Amino acid sequence: MADSQLGLYLIAYDIANPRRLSKVHRALKRKGLPVQYSVFTVVLKRRSLLRLLAHMEELIEPVEDDIRCYRLPEQLTVKTLGRQFFPEDVLLFTGGVNRILSSGKENEG
Repeated sequence: MADSQLGLYLIAYDIANPRRLSKVHRALKRKGLPVQYSVFTVVLKRRSLLRLLAHMEELIEPVEDDIRCYRLPEQLTVKTLGRQFFPEDVLLFTGGVNRILSSGKENEG
């Protein structure tokens, strides 16, 4: 992936200490959308993602904590079971708002 391209990432964490947990959660909340309490999606360029991960590395204790980052494909199929966190009108997308707006105009009659 080129540094200038946006990518969709899933970041999950398991932090042993409540104080570190709070710091990691706040850092991710500034950049992403929570899917569950310890799972976020972020849409970032590669350089921004690397900066975010470096910042989180400074916040954790590597022997006790675990943070994982997964790049998600552009064409994503999601199956949810149980109560969904997102309201029905919240969508995840990587093509930007312009793609959503332009596709809406095509469907207008």
